[in-house]
Amino acid sequence: MAPMKKDGEKEAKLTPEQSAAVILDYLRKQNRPYSATDISSNLKNRVTKAAAAKLLKDMHERNEIEGRAAGKQIVYHVIQDEPDESAVEQLAAMESETTSLREATTGLKTEEKELRLSLREGASQIPLTELKASVAALEQEKDEITARLAKLRSGSIKPISLEERDKVGLEHRKWQKTSNARKKIRNELWKEIEGLTEKEKIEETKEELGLEF
Repeated sequence: MAPMKKDGEKEAKLTPEQSAAVILDYLRKQNRPYSATDISSNLKNRVTKAAAAKLLKDMHERNEIEGRAAGKQIVYHVIQDEPDESAVEQLAAMESETTSLREATTGLKTEEKELRLSLREGASQIPLTELKASVAALEQEKDEITARLAKLRSGSIKPISLEERDKVGLEHRKWQKTSNARKKIRNELWKEIEGLTEKEKIEETKEELGLEF
């Protein structure tokens, strides 16, 4: 550890090599660009502005640091490592995804705006009394369904047996077959009647016979 400076004792002047090392160490720690004036000021003038400018220029020429113009002055920073190819590809993919998400968000906001406008227009077109009537009808339907469900859950209604269900199904098929046969006969008879009836009296005759097709 360097000995502490006593009060009134002047700090030893740095050699060019020491000044260059101090500047390079500062740039590495800060990892951002600085001009010679900034570096000299931040180092509390341990390295003068003129000395910092010369040392920075020399280090830049030796490719120890990077330098670039920034307005009327030159700023310097440590040499940055080149990103590997995979990192570049990841950044490109992230940028593409960000763009897609931004476009999707814009589209969703537009859709939301249109839906809100449509909702307001629809609400203004339907009278309040009609809305209340619809709500009342739905409430009544809900009460009826709830009552039917409660009745079913109470067990007062007994389910039919498989034998009863088969019997009812058999009867239904029997009468369905009879109904189809009668319908066929009716259609055939009507064709005969229709062929012998004047066109103006067909509908009248159909009503008199009580026929519906």
